[in-house]
Amino acid sequence: MLNTHSSSDVTALVLAGGRGSRMGGIDKGMQPFRGEPLAQHVMRRLAPQAGTLLISANRSIEDYERIGAPFGARVVADTRADYPGPLAGIAAALRAADTEWVLTAPCDAPFVDEHLGAALMHALDTNRADIAYAATVDASGEVMAHPVFALLRPSLADDLDAWLDAGERKVRAWYARHKAVEVQFHDERAFYNINDLQQLAELERR
Repeated sequence: MLNTHSSSDVTALVLAGGRGSRMGGIDKGMQPFRGEPLAQHVMRRLAPQAGTLLISANRSIEDYERIGAPFGARVVADTRADYPGPLAGIAAALRAADTEWVLTAPCDAPFVDEHLGAALMHALDTNRADIAYAATVDASGEVMAHPVFALLRPSLADDLDAWLDAGERKVRAWYARHKAVEVQFHDERAFYNINDLQQLAELERR
């Protein structure tokens, strides 16, 4: 349960629609880690937190359909060309979702917090907000935002489409247009994302 809400009220979205530019243009979510594609690790952690699972992908569609099948996931593509960033994937999911909330995480974060949805939902309820997103606090007290680990209302779809139509791309700048709350977590590992093949290889060795 997510506070007074059921997981069936939530659609989870794995963001896998990027260019993978820091990985030389390869499809990041399909890169193997511990014997499975990165995106599949994220699906496994998000699936229990939601009633429906979506994958935002703009290539390797059949591959994502295959690895998403055990979780009942379906693939949604951006409605805009040229890989305009995570907000485009979120916009497509807000349109596709038939639930009260959409929970998002990137495909390159294999250790996603298994209680991410519950923590974000609690913050939304407490603050009567429209968006909640994650941040981590390190030992020195420094806070780092992780805006694509988020919970959003699908009713924001029209405003997000207008934002993208205006050529805007920055996630936190769009959040600032709405009542958004930052939720702090202390497990930095849960929000570790893999940016390049060297990081992936190092993590595999560890």
